Amino acid sequence: MADYTRVGPGLPPLHGERARVLILGSFPSPKSREQGFYYGHPQNRFWPLMAALTGSPVPEHDDIPAKKQMIIQNGLAVWDVIRSCEIIGASDASIRNVEPNDLAGLITRLGVERVVCNGSTSARLYRKYALAHTGLEGTALPSTSPANASFRLDRLRQVWGEVLGPYLPGV
Repeated sequence: MADYTRVGPGLPPLHGERARVLILGSFPSPKSREQGFYYGHPQNRFWPLMAALTGSPVPEHDDIPAKKQMIIQNGLAVWDVIRSCEIIGASDASIRNVEPNDLAGLITRLGVERVVCNGSTSARLYRKYALAHTGLEGTALPSTSPANASFRLDRLRQVWGEVLGPYLPGV
């Protein structure tokens, strides 16, 4: 059995001066931490999904400036519920001894109107560690992780689009 490792702090939040929607993950994967940016696993469908929803070109895997621009220009923000934790590898199910991020502070500062959670673990952690402080319900959306193989990109686009569409310019 693998050992727990204390990891953190995670990644800084990604946002412009204002953001209508905050998209939350649970905690950055080892690939994301290695790349130093969100959804760094090449098979994660987050960036192709965001491109489809915003009408942007799909950024190259290493094109972090294009990814940042897509989020900021569309009034979105990206962060994680957890600042640091003990974890085994990339297993969200193993997360324990959590230090949460200050989501309430970020939400207030940016004027966030809606919180969406990328996957059920993010939603569960948001409810546990942040909801009482933010006052905004978090909408659980299907995970963009390659482990969520039951949702193909077109289905992710449909479900995520129903929730994010009203907040995206020009959609």
